[in-house]
Amino acid sequence: MEVENRIAFLREEINKYNHNYYVLDKSLISDFEFDKILEELIFIEKKNPQFYDPLSPTQRVGNGLSNQFKAVEHKHRMLSLGNTYSEQDLIDFDNRIKKIVETDIEYVCELKYDGVSISLIYIDGVFTQALTRGDGFKGDDVSQNIKTIKSIPLKLSNDYPNELEIRGEVFLPLNGFDKMNNSRVDLGLEPFANPRNAASGSVKTLDSSEVAKRPLDCFLYYTLLSKSEQKQTHFQSLEDAKRWGFKVPSEIKVCNSIGQVIDFVNSWDDKRHDLPYEIDGIVIKVNDLSIQDQLGFTAKSPRWAISYKFKAEQVSTILNSIDYQVGRTGAITPVANLEPVQLAGTIVKRASLHNEDQINKLDLRLGDKVYVEKGGEIIPKVIAVDIKQRDLFSSVPFQYISNCPVCHSQLVRSENDAKHYCVNSDECPPQISGKIEHFVSRKAMNIDGLGSETIELLIEQKLIKSVIDLYSLKLEQLLPLKKNGQKWAQNIIEGIIASKQISFDKLLFGLGIRFVGATVSKVLVSHFKNIDNIMNASVEELENVDEIGIKIAQSLVNHFQIAENVNSIEVLESFGLQLELNKENNLLSEKLKDKLIVISGVFEIYSRDELKKIIEQHAGKNVASISKKTTFVLAGDKIGPSKRTKAEFLGIPFVSESEFLNLIS
Repeated sequence: MEVENRIAFLREEINKYNHNYYVLDKSLISDFEFDKILEELIFIEKKNPQFYDPLSPTQRVGNGLSNQFKAVEHKHRMLSLGNTYSEQDLIDFDNRIKKIVETDIEYVCELKYDGVSISLIYIDGVFTQALTRGDGFKGDDVSQNIKTIKSIPLKLSNDYPNELEIRGEVFLPLNGFDKMNNSRVDLGLEPFANPRNAASGSVKTLDSSEVAKRPLDCFLYYTLLSKSEQKQTHFQSLEDAKRWGFKVPSEIKVCNSIGQVIDFVNSWDDKRHDLPYEIDGIVIKVNDLSIQDQLGFTAKSPRWAISYKFKAEQVSTILNSIDYQVGRTGAITPVANLEPVQLAGTIVKRASLHNEDQINKLDLRLGDKVYVEKGGEIIPKVIAVDIKQRDLFSSVPFQYISNCPVCHSQLVRSENDAKHYCVNSDECPPQISGKIEHFVSRKAMNIDGLGSETIELLIEQKLIKSVIDLYSLKLEQLLPLKKNGQKWAQNIIEGIIASKQISFDKLLFGLGIRFVGATVSKVLVSHFKNIDNIMNASVEELENVDEIGIKIAQSLVNHFQIAENVNSIEVLESFGLQLELNKENNLLSEKLKDKLIVISGVFEIYSRDELKKIIEQHAGKNVASISKKTTFVLAGDKIGPSKRTKAEFLGIPFVSESEFLNLIS
C-alpha cells in the first residue's frame, strides 16, 4: 500500500510540474529536481509492474515501432479553412454572413499556427485517441506519438464532459527546431527544411520513442461537444478547455466588428516575427455557436470561419527558361526554371507561371531578374519582374507555344478559360498516363504496384491505353516485362482485383471528372446512390444538391454527354466495380423517400448536420436551395428571410423540429 501511495503521489507531482511548465509556462522546480522525481518514479514502476498505468507520465517516452497507422473515420468531418489575403476579403466575409443572419456579429480572432492539425478524443476525462486530418473524413491514428507531447494532458481536471473531441495544432517551437536540426547535422543527417515539415514528419514517425525526443508542442482551440453540453460562445468553450487542463492560446481577442478584426490582423503582421513559434496568419471565427450552426459548411470549409494569410516571404532570382507541363485533363501549365534560391526554408528551382495571361501580365523574358514567393507558404510562384535589371538590347518578348509540347497537337483555348488545352486526349502520352495515375492513386482506387514508372512501361508496351484496360491485364502479359518479376506482377494483378471492392465514391473521384474532387464525390454518391442517377441528372438536379455549384454540375453533364465516357462506365460495370452506394449503409426507414428537404434556422435538439444525417437515414434528400420541387422546409429559429419569402411564394410548407421528429417516429 505504501508503494502504491508513493507511485500515486509521484505521478500527481510530475503531472502538476509538467502542466505548469508546458501549459502555463511556469517553472516550479529546477530541471535537476524534476529529473530526480521522474527517475524515482521510473525505478519504482519497474520494480512494481503490477501498478502499471498507461496514463503515467513515464509512458510519454514512447513504446517503440508501429507497423502502420490505422485510418479511423472522424466523428465530425475535419475540414480546412478558406483563405483570404486582403482587408476587402474580410469585409466581404462579414457581409456574406450578415446577409444570412441579419444581425451584428461578434468574432474571435486567433493566431494561425504553422504546424499539423490534430484531433484528440477523451472519454471520461482520459486521453483515448489522436487522429490527423487525413482527407477530412478519415485520419491516421497517431495516438502513441501524440501521447509523448507533454503539453497534452493524458487525464483532464475539474468538471470535464464525459465525451470530448478537441482540435488544435501540433508545432515545433523555433528554439526546439534549431536544437533538433543542430543535433541532426552533428549526426550527419539532413536537417529539416522548416518547423512545419519537422512537426509533420514527427507526428507520422513510426517509432514513438523517437518522437518523444523531439520538442513538439500543441495548442488546442476548438471543442466539439454534444448539444446539451455546448456553451453559447466559442470563447466560453476555450475557457472551459483551459480549466480542463488544455494548453489554449493566450493571444485571442473577441471583436465586435470586422473593423476590430482588421486592426487585430494588422497588429500581428509585424509582431509575429517576435513569437517563439511560427504563424502564417490569423483565424477569424464567429463567436456565437448557434450562429455557427446556422451558417453551416461548404464541401471544403465552414462558412463561419476564415483564415487571413500574411503576405508571403519574397526573394529574387534569375529566370533561366520556361517549360510546359501537360496535365491529365490536357491543361498546359508553363513552369519557370529558376536559378536555385533559398525561400521559406527550402531551395526553390522551379515555379508555376499558371497560364499565358500571367506571363503577358508580368511581361516575362528569359534572363529576367524575377521575384518569387510561396503562395500559401507552400507553392512557389513568380510575382514580379525587376525591369530595371533587364538588358533592353538583348531582351526578347516571350512567345507562348501554340502546339502541345509532347504530341504536337494544336492547342485550344476557350473564351472563358485562362488555360490552353491539348484536346488529343486519346493519343497524348502525359494525358493518358496522368489519368491512369490519378485513377490508381491512394485517394482513388489505391492499386498497389502501379507507380508512374510502371504505368509508363505498360503504355510503352501497348498493354494499356486507358483505365479500363487495367482490368484486362493478365499475369502472363506482365511476367516478361521484368527479370524475376513474378512477385511484382502478382502484386499488380492482386491490386487490380482488390480495387473492384473499392467504394463507389473513390471510383467516381478516380474518373478524374473536372471539378469533382474527393469531397464532392462523397456528396454526389450519398445523394444519388448509383452511377445511373448521376449520369442522367440534369444541371438543375445537380445544383439542388447541397454543396454542388454550377461549375461542378455543368462539368458532370458535359462529361457524360461524351459517348466514350459512358462506354467506359459500362465496361467498368462489366468488370464488377462498385458503381452504387454500398448497401451496408442501411436505412432506418423509407419514411422520407423521394422527399426533397431544405434545412434552415437554428434548432433546439439537433444540429443542422445531425438533421441532415437523420434525413438521409430515412431515405430523404437534403437540398440547399428552395425550388418548386422542394417537399418542405425543416425550419428552426432565425430562419433565413430569403428562404422564408421564397418558400411562402411557392407555397412550400414549413415543418418544425418536433413535427419532423414525429414524422419519422
